[in-house]
Amino acid sequence: MNTFAVKNWEEAIVSGADGGPRVAHAHATFGYNGLIEGESILDYLLYYAGEGYDGEGTTAAGFERFEGSVDGRKGSFVIKHDCGFDAKGFSSTFKVVEGSGTGELAGITGSGTTTGVLGEPTMSYTLEYSL
Repeated sequence: MNTFAVKNWEEAIVSGADGGPRVAHAHATFGYNGLIEGESILDYLLYYAGEGYDGEGTTAAGFERFEGSVDGRKGSFVIKHDCGFDAKGFSSTFKVVEGSGTGELAGITGSGTTTGVLGEPTMSYTLEYSL
């Protein structure tokens, strides 16, 4: 099974007020197991509509830089996320940023998904890639 876990999450309001419509920045560290083995740093730009909003259709854009191995090949690469979230959890689709692969992952292309339930210790991911 392909899983990842949040090792660190720091979030701060960029514009707006807590409880109202606002934009926030999140900086996180994830640990990966499965097809991908290693650690990543992710930065999200999040929009919160405000108090009473159920989160349906809320999105966040982000970039994540992974370092470790994919199928035993060592290196790093960057992915671009388009994430939807609400009070229960999140799901995202992502694409590997062209030209971002290094080491044995130079030339990597691909896409995938992430899904998770808030409060759970691990979340799942998929990755379809080629080198």
